[in-house]
Amino acid sequence: MQCFLEEADKKQEEDSRVRNWVSEIREAVYDAEDIIDMFIQNAQSLRTHSFPERAFKKLTNRYKVGKKVEAIQLGLQDISNRRKALGIKNNGEGTSTSLSDQMPQDLRRSTPHAEENVVVGLENEADKLVNQLIGRDQRRRVISLVGMGGIGKTTLAKKVYNHTQVVKRFPDCRAWAYVSQDCRPRDVYMQIIKQICTSTKEQVEMMEKFQEHELGAFLHEHLKDNNRYLIVLDDVWSPSDWSCLAKRSSNDPDCLGSVFPDGGKGSRILLTTRYKEVASHADVRSIPHEMRLLSKQKSWDLFCRKAFLDIDVESYLPDLKELGEKMVDKCNGLPLAIVLLGVMTVLNLSYIDLPSYLKPCFLHLSLFPEDYVISTRKLLLLWIAEGFVLQQNRQSMKDTAEIYLNELINRNLIQVVRTSVNARVMECRVHDFIQELAIEKAKEHNFFGANIVVDPHLFPSTSSSLFSSKSRRQSIYSDFERYASIEHYSTPYLRSLLFFNLGGICRISQLDFITKCFKVLRVLDLEGLGIENVPSVIGELIHLRYLGLRHTGLKMLPLSIGNLRNLQTLDINNLKRVPDVIWKITNMRYLYIEEQEEDDPLKIDTVQNLQILSGITFNQWIRNNSSKLTCLEKLKIEGRCELVEGVEFSNSIAKLHSSLKSLYLKASNETSIPSLAMSSCPHLCKLDIKGRMQKLTETFQFPHNLSQLTLEACRLDCDPMPILENLPKLLTLRLRAGSYLGKEMHVSANGFPRLKILQLLGLSGLVMLNIEKGAMPWLMQLEFDDFKTKIFGLNELLNLVEVKILRFSFRVLRLLLDCFRSTKVPLWDLTR
Repeated sequence: MQCFLEEADKKQEEDSRVRNWVSEIREAVYDAEDIIDMFIQNAQSLRTHSFPERAFKKLTNRYKVGKKVEAIQLGLQDISNRRKALGIKNNGEGTSTSLSDQMPQDLRRSTPHAEENVVVGLENEADKLVNQLIGRDQRRRVISLVGMGGIGKTTLAKKVYNHTQVVKRFPDCRAWAYVSQDCRPRDVYMQIIKQICTSTKEQVEMMEKFQEHELGAFLHEHLKDNNRYLIVLDDVWSPSDWSCLAKRSSNDPDCLGSVFPDGGKGSRILLTTRYKEVASHADVRSIPHEMRLLSKQKSWDLFCRKAFLDIDVESYLPDLKELGEKMVDKCNGLPLAIVLLGVMTVLNLSYIDLPSYLKPCFLHLSLFPEDYVISTRKLLLLWIAEGFVLQQNRQSMKDTAEIYLNELINRNLIQVVRTSVNARVMECRVHDFIQELAIEKAKEHNFFGANIVVDPHLFPSTSSSLFSSKSRRQSIYSDFERYASIEHYSTPYLRSLLFFNLGGICRISQLDFITKCFKVLRVLDLEGLGIENVPSVIGELIHLRYLGLRHTGLKMLPLSIGNLRNLQTLDINNLKRVPDVIWKITNMRYLYIEEQEEDDPLKIDTVQNLQILSGITFNQWIRNNSSKLTCLEKLKIEGRCELVEGVEFSNSIAKLHSSLKSLYLKASNETSIPSLAMSSCPHLCKLDIKGRMQKLTETFQFPHNLSQLTLEACRLDCDPMPILENLPKLLTLRLRAGSYLGKEMHVSANGFPRLKILQLLGLSGLVMLNIEKGAMPWLMQLEFDDFKTKIFGLNELLNLVEVKILRFSFRVLRLLLDCFRSTKVPLWDLTR
């Protein structure tokens, strides 16, 4: 069935019959899934019944399920019979080239430049404006472009501003300033000054301190000294705004007159506005240039240029033209509306071009609020829980999910917000246009029921009309108590329920409705809500794969959590204690339990699929047989560790030699990190240690492949550099507050042969850092405090391109300028 769907997926965008056929298959799959999940749920609920009652109900349930399965089989047979008539092949039967398969490739081969010089319907108007700008009239003139929003004023202004003849006429003094409804003359003046003046950085900083009238006077004098000038003021909203911009402040009686002088040299001001009175107020002698809506043919031409670039639409898309022309007609000749329509068409083609395994991941983005910054860690785990991620040989599902994410980023469907030092994406978001597309497609595919902001003025308290009986997913943005009061019996097959706290304190006093109404739920995310307690009946959600309870204020979990045998991810923090039932959840892969208040025993060594364990305490860890955790890749251990014996702890880590990639040790209450030899963990590449260390491990005891090392609060007395500089593959080194208490550090020649990032923060006692010639040859980024440290050898770091300083001072600036003068460093990025 999957092979048929992949082939049909390519055809459905061009054939409504195929689209309906795919929809029928999808509904059949949903129905089959619902029957299986409900059968398992009912079988589980019968365990507490007496034997005669249990036996009778089992027979009854099997009979009902059998009838439903028969109905689905008949429906699938009918669907299958219509497959050949629609020309749909199994992907293994041969290849077929559909229109939607060919079209995106043709789009990628077409011209790569979608620049503003591709202007439709404005050629004649541009020529007229150019003539006005370069005309012989020597008076300073204000030429105005007038028209409604979105009609193309800015596009036309850009075209003439960059026209060859205009550039030739105004070679030395041209500037573009955006005004907007929030007119701020001082900001406008600075925009212009920065474009027409060749000021030094110091002069710019000085002008930043000028008052508005001082900037106006400076601009006036500079424009007066030039031969002629061209200034574009884009989007002026009112006559009073023009007056504020053109007249210097009356606060200075000796500095009256226009900011834009009329020197009789043919200077021009090009102004765009929505209102005629602005144009007449700016220059009564000039006739405003009024923009016109596009003709029907020009509208179609613009749409084709924006949506299909240079493709011959009639030859490639014979069935699209009629529909496209109808959509364009609704734009009534307004260029902005046509361009947006073209953009949405391009985005739709991007969706069509997605491989089948990426489409559900893209549709899942529709569940997040607008402009919401998404944690990629959370996003990847949600995709896994939803079943979107396919197992790829020996690669972990989380790694595969990260590949999916990067594919969507490379296709410009997801925007990167923040990355780690090793360039992994930590946070992302979705552009408004793309989210609109995701929501539209999600509704088409019955992917989710609704993204709901429950409003008591719009929905009565017992209404469930906004929920479809086929809803598979819902995301709730506010008024959670009201959502809990709505009847949810119309959506019994809900698989995912996500809550988003978008601000303020939000509490849910009762969660019982979730277990009563959504018995086949797989994903439940309550992150950020205030939750008083989790009812014990949550253990009845036996299909649950993801449970998000981070930042909820919850202190206790019921013992029934151990009944969630299919749970893959549990994400919670700040619990008073973790119930010792995790050992029952043998399918658990990702366990986050940071900041436990109490250190009670916790058995986890039966959870042999565990890949991430974050937040177990030292005492809990040492009581488990770590050799059974053969899949564990990422481990964070925290808490008190004074009772943990060093050799025993070191051996427990060594037993993870076949899988461990990342280790974080965080000791509390001034206790010391147990001594540790990690050379037996060849795959360990990331190590974070926060806590007192008796001494630094010798180089040979570090893992050979270590690429990232962070030390904090270690209170080392001896210079760590002689040991650390010999790590052959170390790329990132962070020495943070309290990691080293000494006064001097020395990096010898050839030390740190591959280091790229060095961070030195909070080393208050350090007075000297000496870098010998030949050390750190590949260092690219240096980050440090403005501590009173003398740095020697900085000018030898020839590949250094970025310096980040948290607390900036002129002493440090002088140091860096001295280095800059003596090296070929291409860029210094100094940030406070």
